Amino acid sequence: MIKPGLPFNEKLRQRALDRYEVLDSENEPRYDFIVRMAKMISDVPMVAVSLVDRNRQWFKATEGLNVKQTPREVSFCGHAILRPGEILVVEDATKDERFHDNPLVTGAPGVRFYAGKPLVNDVGLALGTLCIIDTKPRKMTPKIAEALENLAGQVMHHLDNRLMEVTLRDCNRSSMAMTMFM
Repeated sequence: MIKPGLPFNEKLRQRALDRYEVLDSENEPRYDFIVRMAKMISDVPMVAVSLVDRNRQWFKATEGLNVKQTPREVSFCGHAILRPGEILVVEDATKDERFHDNPLVTGAPGVRFYAGKPLVNDVGLALGTLCIIDTKPRKMTPKIAEALENLAGQVMHHLDNRLMEVTLRDCNRSSMAMTMFM
């Protein structure tokens, strides 16, 4: 197993992720809908909106996965965020030197196929991925790649709206605090 490296801009990327205040948040229907659509379109048993935190990947929404997070050192998504402009496709994890002995491959959930589209903010920082996972090897099709790109764009749209709400809330708090001292 080859552990994912850190992006060259890791500190900046992590600060950006923290600003969204999304880690460890409750489920939200908008993200649940996106993973259901990705699952239906790609016909895979597992889908996740994965956010890559300091030492873990945390799942904002999942279909077919029974965990909320996994260690970053075993995450496929940790590899995917290293190339923000590309979908990372692993057709058969048992034949890929990065993953062949990864515990997510050798044990549950038995990952064979993985495709992860990085969730990239407006300044090019990859916060995580929208990923599809299968227990059987498979090929990535252009149709599924296009769907993954579009659905990942929707995830980022929702995350950006969240960031705007957080920013407005913080501005309102600051304004109220200044008013109290005037």
